[in-house]
Amino acid sequence: MLKLAMLGSRGHFNYVFMDADALKKMADITCLSSGCEDSPQRLIDRCAEFGFQPKVYDDWKEMLDTEKPDVVCVDGPFEKHAEMSAYALRKNIHVFCEKPIALTYEQLDLVKDALKVSKARIISMVGIRYMTPFYQAAQMVRQGAIGKIKLIRTQKSYKLGTRPPFYSSRATYGGTIGWVGSHALDWIMYFTQDTFESVSAIQTSEDNFGNGEMEIAASCQLRMKSGILVSATMEFLRPWAAPTWGDDRIRLAGTEGVLEIRDEKIHLIDKDGARVIEPEDTGMTIFADYMEELSGGKPAIVTTEETIELTNACLKAQEAADTGKIIYF
Repeated sequence: MLKLAMLGSRGHFNYVFMDADALKKMADITCLSSGCEDSPQRLIDRCAEFGFQPKVYDDWKEMLDTEKPDVVCVDGPFEKHAEMSAYALRKNIHVFCEKPIALTYEQLDLVKDALKVSKARIISMVGIRYMTPFYQAAQMVRQGAIGKIKLIRTQKSYKLGTRPPFYSSRATYGGTIGWVGSHALDWIMYFTQDTFESVSAIQTSEDNFGNGEMEIAASCQLRMKSGILVSATMEFLRPWAAPTWGDDRIRLAGTEGVLEIRDEKIHLIDKDGARVIEPEDTGMTIFADYMEELSGGKPAIVTTEETIELTNACLKAQEAADTGKIIYF
């Protein structure tokens, strides 16, 4: 049974609770902290829903020092992800961290240095890999459904809603490329099993509905080391009347066909014609998969190495957008 600590609730900490049966079977939530000035009540209430009564700490370092959990869910202030993760890793505590795990190269170095002396692992919350259409489509592509991939186009579109004040500052938000675009860059790595060679990017914070420095839209052009050409767009311009909060899409063009994910369905065109494939539920969730690995089971489909690579890719893309230069990896 893993001892689990919850640290913050600003993002996707609910991934922990997506598979309640697996959570109760493999982990006990023993402690929690907001990690900042935020109230911990949201975490307390969520834990109580699943029958957990963790000890509450004001000081997150004291919590990790005293409770010595096996794994910690890091979802505090974005600008503290790296500090919190590195502190845990140096104590050989496994980390499940909100993405991106660092907002600057210096912060990423903190995590990389901690990993060098740690026996623990870290993965980021790239849970869309586990969503049925994405997982199934990735298996199809790897089995040769569209031949050799040559071109990829991705889309991340969200409703803006009312964003907390920290979104308005680059120092505390990190940028829309990292927060939203990290999902798209992760899909690209997952589908291709490849890494990036170069990136150029553009972004705008104009007409962002009073959200300070927050970029309302961004676009990245990337080249993979294998030569695959990629475009990725991300924005907060989805109309409020749209039926879903987000609209996630990916299109992969290969030498033997084209595969698209849109409206949570897989669209495939190949030598046999065009058809729509209804995905079959895998029943997989990211935190349950990670817990199984940490409990001695099969490796999770997200790795520490990919987590570092993805974070670096987000930082490179953000640098490209900020400078107007092509950035090489």
